[in-house]
Amino acid sequence: MISSDGQAVWQLESFMKMDESTNVAVAQTRAKCRMWPDDAANFTTLKIGQLRHNFHEHPLLQLAELERLANDLMPLHQCRFVRPGITQASSFAHADQHPDGLSIEQVFSRIEEPGSWIALYNVESIPRYQALLTEILDAMRPVVEREQGKIFMETGFIFVSAPPSVTPFHIDRENNFWLQLHGRKTMNVWDNTDRTTIPADVVEDYIVAHQAKKVRFKEELRSRSHEFDVGPGDGVYFPSTSPHMTKSDRTWVRPGDGVSISFGVNFYTDHTRRTARVHQINRLLRKGLHLAPTSPGQSTAVDAAKAPMGKMIGATRQLGKTLLSPIVLKKPATPPPPGSY
Repeated sequence: MISSDGQAVWQLESFMKMDESTNVAVAQTRAKCRMWPDDAANFTTLKIGQLRHNFHEHPLLQLAELERLANDLMPLHQCRFVRPGITQASSFAHADQHPDGLSIEQVFSRIEEPGSWIALYNVESIPRYQALLTEILDAMRPVVEREQGKIFMETGFIFVSAPPSVTPFHIDRENNFWLQLHGRKTMNVWDNTDRTTIPADVVEDYIVAHQAKKVRFKEELRSRSHEFDVGPGDGVYFPSTSPHMTKSDRTWVRPGDGVSISFGVNFYTDHTRRTARVHQINRLLRKGLHLAPTSPGQSTAVDAAKAPMGKMIGATRQLGKTLLSPIVLKKPATPPPPGSY
């Protein structure tokens, strides 16, 4: 019989051995895994572009390792679940508990059941995945930083689902290298300058206050998007606030091959921060003075003048919330949305 202390030591040694074997596989794979633009001559980080990669071969991105990652993230409330029956037009609402109360082990044991869905948020919280994020971004870092300045706040989101499944229409503040790892998906992405799809005031509300109620999909908008049918080794780059959504049907599903896995490698830059500061002042001009300000990117000179004022407005707004929220709302102020100024 092994004592409780001995059992704990045995479990620790087993865990370390598993880690060691994984580390060896990771080291062997690192030299050959990379990401690159499909059309390098015309690729720019300011517009939507197609990618190629072979990170679907990386040991940390196989289903068994993702289950292990999910077990690491669950106590941190970084596993997210959606309710059954969502559509691309649904609000992108998600919770940190499975709607049927399933454990991580149960979720992954049933992951090929139609409609299964789990997202692993902020995977950089786990050191081995932080290293992986850096590894992925390093391949494109010179291109990004030449056009957008320094990269910061790198985050990763992994989506595991069995078709039929969707990710609803939404926007994000970060730039996104979106990689398809396993299975197939259809991804629709709209230009972040498309003010018919997302009006300027809606973008401003999202950047400044994280208000997304007006970010809604309408079927007549589909034809305005760039549509990508992606499989393992395919990817899409899209810049901050580009509307996007995905769907996966069952036409490609085979026994033992019924799970779609994608990886969003997200990051901010000096450019996204400067743009957010322009949105800060534009929102004030639009709501407070009823003006129609120039959108970011339309004039370099105007943006350069607005950005310092936008930084001050964002900081002042947050200071006011910090001081008044305990008095008015009887609770501490929420932190500012990431990338808001």
